[in-house]
Amino acid sequence: MQRKAYVSGAAVLLAAVLAGCTGGSGVGGSAPDSKGGGTGTTAPVAQPGKYRTLPEACAAADRDTLDELLPGIQETTDETQQEKAYEGEATLTYDTDRRDGCDWKVTSATGTDHLFVDFERVVSYDNTVSDEGKAEDLYAARLTAADLPEPAASASGEAGTSPSPSPTPSSGGPAEGDDGDGGKSGNPSDNPSGAPSDAPSAPSASQTPAELQSRVLDDLGDEAFLDDKLNTGSSTARQRTVTVVFRTSNVIVTIEYAEQPTASADAPDSKEMQDRAQKLAQQLASRLNG
Repeated sequence: MQRKAYVSGAAVLLAAVLAGCTGGSGVGGSAPDSKGGGTGTTAPVAQPGKYRTLPEACAAADRDTLDELLPGIQETTDETQQEKAYEGEATLTYDTDRRDGCDWKVTSATGTDHLFVDFERVVSYDNTVSDEGKAEDLYAARLTAADLPEPAASASGEAGTSPSPSPTPSSGGPAEGDDGDGGKSGNPSDNPSGAPSDAPSAPSASQTPAELQSRVLDDLGDEAFLDDKLNTGSSTARQRTVTVVFRTSNVIVTIEYAEQPTASADAPDSKEMQDRAQKLAQQLASRLNG
């Protein structure tokens, strides 16, 4: 009886050991499933961008649009040169599905007109950042580099619009606390001619109107801005360059429109150039979304 009990005890001990080994192999076997994402802790991969291809830049503007943007093109008498001017010149690129640009430049008796259109499809190689998120970062960098002025509403409030101190009712001298503003706040008799001596001048008519200043645009793509610069350089001819940049999903579009008239001409009209550039930008945005 004792021997039988001993055998049973050994069998129980062996069974326990075997059970422990079986359980250990089960825990170790779960590792490959965990690596494959079975536990649900794997970070999701960022979504690809909306656009996988780009329009052809040299076909971005039709002939009517080019006639409007580059008026000198119609003055070209040589048909071969005129046809070449309409076609534009493609910029060097190694993948037109990632970036495509085109240049048009026309010189005439009235001046030189230049148009540049660039499409950039942004691709993020970071699995945690989407293509659109990367495009947002690149657009933000472009906007920062443009260094746009403060909104016109706040700027106009500082341009000589603060109220002047009240004149002294009877003494005819400068009011108490007068800081020497050239009689702007003094009695009119202090300046018999009626012309201010050193008073700050009012904004001139040549200043850029508020609605034409470089600014963020609210009705173009997902986000957009316009930059208007008038450069003189060493020449008497003044060149105006209007740049419109907008983003639609993971595509950034840049339009640069420049005009430099002959030396004897006035500066290019800001409103006219901005209207033309924005019109083309709206056409390109519709084409991307079409």
